[in-house]
Amino acid sequence: MNPDARSIVIIGQGAAGLAAALAAAQNAPARGEPIRVTVIDKAPESEAGGNTRWSPSNMRMTSPEHVESSFVRDMLRATQFRGDESYFARLAEEAPSAAQWLKSHGIEFIQPPYYLSKGPPRIQPLGGGGNLIKVLTNAAKNAGVTFRYNCRARAIEIRDERVVGVAIEYGETNDILPADAIVLACGGFEGNAAMMRAYLGERAETMRLISPGTRFNTGDGIEMALRIGADRSGDWSGMHCEPVDARSKNSAPVVLIYPYGIVIDKAGRRFFDEGGGLMHETWEWLARHIHFETPGSIAYTVIDSQLFEIPDYERAIRSEVAPARADTLPGLAKTIGVDARGLVETVTAYNAACTGDPDAFDATFCDGLAAVKSLQPAKSHWARAIRVPPFLAYPLVGAVAYTFGGLATDNRSRVLRDGKPIPDLFAAGEITGHFYATAPNSVSVLRAFVFGRIAGAEAVHALKSKSA
Repeated sequence: MNPDARSIVIIGQGAAGLAAALAAAQNAPARGEPIRVTVIDKAPESEAGGNTRWSPSNMRMTSPEHVESSFVRDMLRATQFRGDESYFARLAEEAPSAAQWLKSHGIEFIQPPYYLSKGPPRIQPLGGGGNLIKVLTNAAKNAGVTFRYNCRARAIEIRDERVVGVAIEYGETNDILPADAIVLACGGFEGNAAMMRAYLGERAETMRLISPGTRFNTGDGIEMALRIGADRSGDWSGMHCEPVDARSKNSAPVVLIYPYGIVIDKAGRRFFDEGGGLMHETWEWLARHIHFETPGSIAYTVIDSQLFEIPDYERAIRSEVAPARADTLPGLAKTIGVDARGLVETVTAYNAACTGDPDAFDATFCDGLAAVKSLQPAKSHWARAIRVPPFLAYPLVGAVAYTFGGLATDNRSRVLRDGKPIPDLFAAGEITGHFYATAPNSVSVLRAFVFGRIAGAEAVHALKSKSA
C-alpha cells in the first residue's frame, strides 16, 4: 500500500457503493498518481450488500441499450412533479452506458415477465442482486479496491471545509480512516427504529423489513451528512413497502394476487378498491394501510379456485407457504381467524355487485370489469364473483423496502448544502432523496448503478481539483 496515495472511501457495498468503487478504480489511472479506494460496510462479509443482495434488481429499461422515450416524464409524474428533472434526465441519458458497463463485467440481462398484469418494461440481471454483488465485488478487488467489513462509519471528518476522513467503529476500536473524498452509499433509514418512528409515525418501527439486508440500512450516512449541514430532499414521510405473506420466512414474500379477489380485515370487511389500478400502482398504499390503519396490522386476500385458471398465477406469489383453503367461507374464516359472519356478508354483497361478463376477466391489464357503482368500496377492475370452492386466503402484512427521505444531490452525485456542492462529498442510491409520494417502478437499482458510477468518477475528479 502506497502511504502517499490519495484516498477515496465508499461507505456501503450495495449497487451504488460497488459502482462507485469500481468506477473510481477505473478512473484513477488517468489522474497520474496513486489513489487508494476503500469500501467499508458495517455488515459481515457474508451479508454485505444491503438491499441489493436480496433484490431481483429489475431496471426500468426496454433493453440494455434503451429506456422509454417517456422515462423522464414518467418519473416526474410518479413524484407528483416534485422531483428534480435534471436528475432523472441524467438517469435516462446514462442508463444504457451503465447497463453496457455491467455487461462488460460479465453481467447478463434477461427480460423477466411482470408478475401477472402488464407493467413498465424492465430488464433483470441474471442471478439477481446476489450475483451482482458477487461479480462486481470480485471485479473491484481485481481493480485494487480494498474492502473492510464489520466497519461502521460514525462521522465525516472535516478540516478547512474539506473532507479529511471518516470516523469508524471497528469491533471495539474507534479510529479515523483518512479520506480525501467520500461516497455515501449506505441506504436509507428503514432499519433505524427511532428515525422510522420520527418521520413515518407511531409504530412505523414495528413494520417488517422486506429482506435480511434491510436491517443494515439505519440512516448512518444520512445523519453524518446532516451533521455537517447537508440539505434534505425527498419525501421524509414516504417509503416503498409491499404486501407480503405474514407467515413466510423468505425475503420479499410478496402476494400480489389481491387485485383478482378481495382484501378484508379481521372483521371480514373490505376497505379499499382492490382493482383500483395495476399492482404496482396500489401495492404501496395497501401495505401502508395494512400496517397503520388495519386492526392488528394484518389483512387477508381472499379468492376462489378460479385463481388456478389464470395462466402462470404463481408469478404473483413469492411465499413458500401454501394458502389457507376451505370448501366453505365460514370454514375459511375459522381457518384464518376472521369474523365468519362478516366475511360471508362481505362476499355475498360483493358477488351481487359483480354483474359484468366474467368472460371479460383478464388479469394482464385493467380489464374494465367493474362491480356496480353501489358497491363500497368500489371494485374498478377484475370484479369477478367469488363462488368456486375451494376458497383461498393469504394473510398479509406490510413490509418496508426503503425510505424516500434522504440527502439532496445534484445530477453529478454531489451532496448539497444550501443548494451548493459540499466539497469532496458524494452520495448515490437510496440514501439520496429523489422520490416523492410513490416509488417509480423498477428504478431504485438502476439509479444506484448510474449515480454510483457518476459518484466514483466525480470523486476522482475532486482529487484533481483538491491538489490543483
